[in-house]
Amino acid sequence: MSATTPEAVTQDEVTGTMQLVSFSLAEEEYGIEITKVQEIILVGEITRVPQTPNFIKGLINLRNTVIPIVDLRMRFGMSSTAPSDETRIVVVNVNGRTIGIIVDAVSEVLRISNEQIAPPPPTVAGLGRDYITGLAKLDQRLLILLDIEKLLTSEEVAELQMAEAV
Repeated sequence: MSATTPEAVTQDEVTGTMQLVSFSLAEEEYGIEITKVQEIILVGEITRVPQTPNFIKGLINLRNTVIPIVDLRMRFGMSSTAPSDETRIVVVNVNGRTIGIIVDAVSEVLRISNEQIAPPPPTVAGLGRDYITGLAKLDQRLLILLDIEKLLTSEEVAELQMAEAV
């Protein structure tokens, strides 16, 4: 079977692997499926929009497309920090919408197998449980896997739409 046959395209599904973009937030490592990530950009000028939740930093103009920016630290209830040289905006597709999420640093692209993924522990309670899909066990570290589709509630998506219309 050559690499160009349709069977080779679905090989990831057969072998049970997935590719993730890993990033850090406050000394913890997280992962998002690479298929959800559009691009990774430097933090630039963000236009603040009044009367939006505190974790919505504002809007940016990305190649003539206005996209909302979510501070993932604040979304997770962590304290906000000033951007560093490592801070990035990960542009993702969430429920058919393009948004940017601010992360402390992007680490690497990883390929992990399904055997490396454990379900979230039952002790994870509250809102966090909604968007944590599992934990990836990598050598001496754990990677928290996020379901980026569940990062924002439908009400928050509606607020973003109103902010973009301003």
